[in-house]
Amino acid sequence: MIRLAFTIIAGVLLGGVVHLVSVLALPRIASQDAYSRLTPITQLNAVTPLPPADPGNSLMPFMDPAFAMAICRYDLSTGPIKLTVPVSQAYTSVSFYTRNELAYYAINDRSAGKKVIELDLMTEAQHNELPEDEDVTAADRLIIDSPTTTGLILLKALAAEPGLMPQAQASLAAASCKVQTEPPAPKQAEIPLPAPAPAARPSGKR
Repeated sequence: MIRLAFTIIAGVLLGGVVHLVSVLALPRIASQDAYSRLTPITQLNAVTPLPPADPGNSLMPFMDPAFAMAICRYDLSTGPIKLTVPVSQAYTSVSFYTRNELAYYAINDRSAGKKVIELDLMTEAQHNELPEDEDVTAADRLIIDSPTTTGLILLKALAAEPGLMPQAQASLAAASCKVQTEPPAPKQAEIPLPAPAPAARPSGKR
């Protein structure tokens, strides 16, 4: 009886391990993942609008017909990327995925608090190579570290009404996703002004 119970428990544990491994390995071995499906219709390091969501032919899972969508298929091997996304009137979000569709960062217009979502995307190694005085933490410059050299950036703009869809699409069409060809210039050190010359003492002669 004990041996039977032990066999059942071992079988359940083995099945759970096999299921977990298969789920984790599926994105890596799948030949028709989102990255592969988007490769023929997108340019590298550029924003490409996606066609409206169609239940019969969806390029990505869970596409919402109320959103205009665009994609940037990025490759950081030639340098960091500068991403600029004007926000729409209703709602705008930007999500980042690795080559294997693992989400690692997201931002929206509410959290950005600006009319334009602007950030630098780079690998951890590229981030470490920044000059010390360029590794700024100011709110006007957001640096995101990508865990992989290649991946996807999904841009979404909400059309609160069907008639506002062209406006949402136009906001994404104005977005840019470009490689920074030149490294950021180091900040200029402040040069202290020379001390004023001492005033001449008045002569005692009248």
